[in-house]
Amino acid sequence: MRFVFGMALATVFGLSACVSTTPEGETEQVSEQVRALAAPGQDLTQVRLESDGCYWYRYDGPVETTFLPLLTRDDRMICVRAPAS
Repeated sequence: MRFVFGMALATVFGLSACVSTTPEGETEQVSEQVRALAAPGQDLTQVRLESDGCYWYRYDGPVETTFLPLLTRDDRMICVRAPAS
């Protein structure tokens, strides 16, 4: 039983290593699949992949500029992997 649990844990860690986060201060080009999922009204020119596995876009508000989660039309975050619970 411990062997099976250990192998499953190793597989999860191995697969999560396939995705790298965007370095601080840099943004990346989003794929067409992510563009198709994104709700309208979000600026997709400056998007980054955070350590939580989700995409965040730069929002230039009237008072401050911050990164907000990139959402689908039904208000779900666009992620490449499920967040750890």
